[in-house]
Amino acid sequence: MSQSLAIKIINASSRDRPADTVLREEFRLQRDMMPSDISAISRTVFNYFRWRGWLDLGKPLEEQIRKSRELAKAFAANPGSFPDADLVERVAPEWLRSELDISPAWARAIQAEPKLWLRAQPGQGGALCDRLGDAKPAGKLLPDAVWYTGEEDLFQTDEFHAGEFEIQDIASQAVGWICAPKPGETWWDTCAGEGGKTLHLSALMLNKGLIWASDRAEWRLKSLKRRAARARVFNFRAVAWEGGIKPPTKTKFDGILVDAPCSGVGTWQRNPHARWTTTLQDVKELSEIQKRLLANAAPSLKPGGKLFYAVCTLTRSETVDVVADFNSRFPDFEPLVQDEFSATRFIWPLDLGGNGMFIAGWRRKA
Repeated sequence: MSQSLAIKIINASSRDRPADTVLREEFRLQRDMMPSDISAISRTVFNYFRWRGWLDLGKPLEEQIRKSRELAKAFAANPGSFPDADLVERVAPEWLRSELDISPAWARAIQAEPKLWLRAQPGQGGALCDRLGDAKPAGKLLPDAVWYTGEEDLFQTDEFHAGEFEIQDIASQAVGWICAPKPGETWWDTCAGEGGKTLHLSALMLNKGLIWASDRAEWRLKSLKRRAARARVFNFRAVAWEGGIKPPTKTKFDGILVDAPCSGVGTWQRNPHARWTTTLQDVKELSEIQKRLLANAAPSLKPGGKLFYAVCTLTRSETVDVVADFNSRFPDFEPLVQDEFSATRFIWPLDLGGNGMFIAGWRRKA
């Protein structure tokens, strides 16, 4: 059954129906499936797309799946057995080379199976590891980040239902730490989605102050509210915002986070199917949306306030080009330097063991 269902999911996956979406839909229908089977099928599907560049697509799908499984096993046992040039050539589509210098180190990083990261409540990383077992703290740099290596269904744990942790990639957690919001401040998470970064900002603010969380999709805001209730987060207002010139409130903010929609190249380790459906045209179109969102959000910042731009991608058009455009249009904003963060930062999968991320920061001149 596992093999046949994996084949069904691979065949059903497309640009309009990504593999992770098809997986979720199928697993909802298979209510009696064991967690071990779910894990095995997910691994089979993602391994297929992760190693697609090495496969002969003219052969039967069963044979391609078998080959991808062999490649994944060989890579896990000895990553160095795969030549650098071969990895760089096959790991991603040709168009990416115009947007990113593909290094052997990055190629190896996105060919490895991703780690599962949790975010504990502030100061509770070590205690959460003790309670869950099969978990390790990330260290002093991100003390609330926990790497989970076990097989338990975390959504069924008492700790999850008590709001003691969120499933959140370590690079996304780094965004919250770099934002460094203070209790009592007023923040705007402009593209809040289902609330991962909103909940982290609230935790860092000790549930004090106020966060305006906006998104264009009402269903995402509903999900945010459910997650916030479980995490006992109450210092936020969820509002619809289409990204236009008119902000959702006349409030002036101490901090604004523009976690903009992007091509997601930084997530290609976790979401390998997207490597073969994302296009250069997507990158160019998203870059224009990102520039517009930043420009429309910036006027709502107080003098002296902090503006952050974050995307889980690594393409030039969506990172340094967006920053250069903003700098040329907004002379009343200066690049932000604080602690170890110096205006802009790329986070590569090999840096923290999570997604790739780009973060830029500014301060509005007084």
